[in-house]
Amino acid sequence: MHDTGTGSTGNTAQPSRRTVLAATAGVTAALAAAGPAHAAAPDDSRLRALVSRMTLEEKVGQLFVMRVYGHSATAPDQADIDANLKEIGVRTAAELLAKYRVGGIIYFAWAHNTREPHQIADLSDGIQKASLELPRGLPVLISTDQEHGIVARVGKPATLFPGAMAVGAGGSRSDARVLGRIAGAELRAMGIRQDYSPVADVNVNPANPVIGVRSFGADPRAVSALVAAEVAGYQGSGVAATAKHFPGHGDTNVDSHTGFPTITHSRELWEKLDAPPFRAAIAAGIDSIMTAHLMVPALDDSGDPATLSRPILTGILRERLGYDGVVVTDSLGMEGVRSKYGDARVPVLALKAGVDQLLNPPDLDLAWNAVLTAVREGELTEARLDESILRVLRLKSKLGLFRSPYVGQGGVDRTVGTRAHLAAADRIAERTTTLLANEGRLLPLSRRRYPKVLVVGADPASPSGTTGPPTGVLAGALSELGFTATALSTGTAPSAATIAKAVAAARDADAVVVATYNVTAGSSQKALVEQLVATGRPVVAVAIRNPYDVAQLPSAPACLAAYSWTDVELRSAARVIAGRVKPRGKLPVPVQRADDPEQVLYPVGYGLSY
Repeated sequence: MHDTGTGSTGNTAQPSRRTVLAATAGVTAALAAAGPAHAAAPDDSRLRALVSRMTLEEKVGQLFVMRVYGHSATAPDQADIDANLKEIGVRTAAELLAKYRVGGIIYFAWAHNTREPHQIADLSDGIQKASLELPRGLPVLISTDQEHGIVARVGKPATLFPGAMAVGAGGSRSDARVLGRIAGAELRAMGIRQDYSPVADVNVNPANPVIGVRSFGADPRAVSALVAAEVAGYQGSGVAATAKHFPGHGDTNVDSHTGFPTITHSRELWEKLDAPPFRAAIAAGIDSIMTAHLMVPALDDSGDPATLSRPILTGILRERLGYDGVVVTDSLGMEGVRSKYGDARVPVLALKAGVDQLLNPPDLDLAWNAVLTAVREGELTEARLDESILRVLRLKSKLGLFRSPYVGQGGVDRTVGTRAHLAAADRIAERTTTLLANEGRLLPLSRRRYPKVLVVGADPASPSGTTGPPTGVLAGALSELGFTATALSTGTAPSAATIAKAVAAARDADAVVVATYNVTAGSSQKALVEQLVATGRPVVAVAIRNPYDVAQLPSAPACLAAYSWTDVELRSAARVIAGRVKPRGKLPVPVQRADDPEQVLYPVGYGLSY
């Protein structure tokens, strides 16, 4: 799905100063009409004046954040034009803005928005130009999911950091702040001003299929501290951070993309476990909070998902927690929000619940017209729309979009993927790798005793535009560290023939490194590790996603948790294996015994070193 290759950027010409002035004339005139223009961001009176001049259709549009295919705002590839026509009824981002006046656009790699940093900056500038040239045109709030780790929409050569659970293993608020500051600066240089990160969910369910390593961990106090630090970093760089997924998605075994989860926590447990990271984000001045498409009967027994729950979004988030920033839904194309009411009712009910931004509806025309009809028929008041629009405009103003909507290319060259930023990502990663088992002090692995290393194991698709595959990255990193390393991909479900091939290759090696990915009791990955150990060669298992793999691998003499299979985390694991750095990560989640899940095998805070 993910296109990470470079290519023609299409919309490569930077807007001239004359174009910029012409494009912003509508906004400038509206602001001037409300009072004298200032270099500073417009205050509320000016923003209210902007709202008062909008048509109802423009107001409805401001509430939506929409996907659009293509690398260029005006000249996407034909395949992307076809996709836009099929899904949205427009050809380009420029036509999307002209027809629906959407307030935000979300970037995805699979929509071909994020080929490479210069193209992304051009796309962002093209979107701003298209919007600002419209009558009463407003700047667009461009967003993406750049969590790092296993969820990132902008890949190399941008700097990619360890994911949240790895940062949780490092336990450093300073590292979380630096991550946010650098990642925010790079996003801003590409024209992306809202990041749907950090994940504020407390992951207490090892079977969680959708959060897992995207969470900082299982301890609400530790998660709260890291959420607040990352928020400070992002927002200090002029990018809106987004705490997600309120009221908490950390204890579910259902993926809200494909089903409708229920959180069975009591109100008391929710206050102790799920609420603290969101309280910390609010105390840190978080710009936006994303809703979860799940049911929490203790908070609202209506059976509605939190995204559509007035008791949760207005009663708890707004009134009890005192949050007055932007509330954005998770994607409205997810099953968790669509199953009960259908696509025409969902946006209306979300607004009635207290939402400000409606993210990525599956059918924009249906959703847009549903909101418009709800206002015309009196179900929603125009004043209710104005309340949300004002919050969105305040955020755009805070982010400098009224003063400086364009980014050009200079910021990309100065900021994105610099040597200093890449080095910072490596340093942070080195503090996250967690050593869980080391029988006979096998690690660090001696290059003299074990010069020839075979790297086998799972090779899931690259999560974030990194080099991949994981076995190749590990082998390359070990080779750079002085070993002679070769890679053999065995997949996430190796067959008996594949296992036999790996065992034969292991007999020609001095040591084996095996990358594991979500090992279960019946997984053939477990059989692979056991048969590799049976060869008598030293075996080092590296869990490249969930750290729970170690419980299923008692035969492996050495086990590491890397928390993701991105390059930066795999390189760190290789340096730990080679003894170039000492393992310093500590488990941010408990690992239960495989034979008795009620018993803890390794507690939070566990981690060996050399």
